[in-house]
Amino acid sequence: MGEWSLLSDLLDKVQSHSTIVGKVWMSVLFLFRIFILAAGVDKIWGDEQANMNCNTHSPGCRNACYDRSFPMSHTRFWVLQILIVSTPTIIYLGHVLMVIRRENKLRRRLEQKFGKNGKVKAPKYSDEHGKVQLKGVLLVSYLMQLLFKILLEVAFIVGQYYLYGFILMPSKISYSDYPCPLSVDCFISRPTEKTIFIVFMLAMTVLSVILNIIEMFHLMISKMKEKKRRSSGSEMYCLNKPNHNSTEGQFIIVLVK
Repeated sequence: MGEWSLLSDLLDKVQSHSTIVGKVWMSVLFLFRIFILAAGVDKIWGDEQANMNCNTHSPGCRNACYDRSFPMSHTRFWVLQILIVSTPTIIYLGHVLMVIRRENKLRRRLEQKFGKNGKVKAPKYSDEHGKVQLKGVLLVSYLMQLLFKILLEVAFIVGQYYLYGFILMPSKISYSDYPCPLSVDCFISRPTEKTIFIVFMLAMTVLSVILNIIEMFHLMISKMKEKKRRSSGSEMYCLNKPNHNSTEGQFIIVLVK
C-alpha cells in the first residue's frame, strides 16, 4: 500500500473541496479500487505466464500465446486506469490550491493596507480557513474534471474489451501462429477467480461513472435553484424599494380579511 500513499494523500486533500457525492466517489476509489488492488489482486493474479500450461513444450510457444492474449497484465491495466482517471481530480486540486494561495495573498495585502477592521471586498472563492465555494471558474473547473473522469472511465471500459478481446476470463486459449506447431491450447490457472475480480473492477468502474454523472446533475440543479432564489430575492427587493424620485407620497394599503 506504500506505493499508493502519495496518490492517497493528494486525493484526500480534494475531499474538503468536493461535494457529498464527490466524497462518496473518493470512498469508492479508496476502498473498492485502490485498497483491493494493493491488498489482494496482485497476489491472486500472480505470474499468469508461469502458471499457464500449454499442450506443447515447443520453445517460445507459451510466451507467444500469453503475449497475444494478454498484451498487458490486468493488474497493470487497472493501476494505469486509476492513475489516469485520478489525474483530472489532481489537476482540479492544483487549481484550488492556486486560487487559495492567490486569495490569501490578497487578504494579507488588504489587511496590511486597511487593517483587520477595514471594510474591504472579501476574496471571491475562499475564506480565512481555506474553504472554497464552487462558483465561477472553480465551478467550471470542477465540472470539467467530472466530465473528463467520465470520458476516461468509459474509454478504459471499451479499451479493456478491445485490448484483451474478452471480458470474462476464458479457461483455454488457442494459438496457431509461430513458434507454435499447428494449433496449440493453453490453459489459464484459476480462471473463475480471475473472472470474479474482472467483473468486480468493471462494476466499480461503472459505479464511478454513475456517481460522476449524478454529481454533475446535482451541481447543475443546485446552482440553478440557487440562481433562481437570488433572482427572486432581487425582485422582492426591487418591489419593496421606495421611490425617491416621486414628488408625492405614495401609500399602499393592504386590506386583510
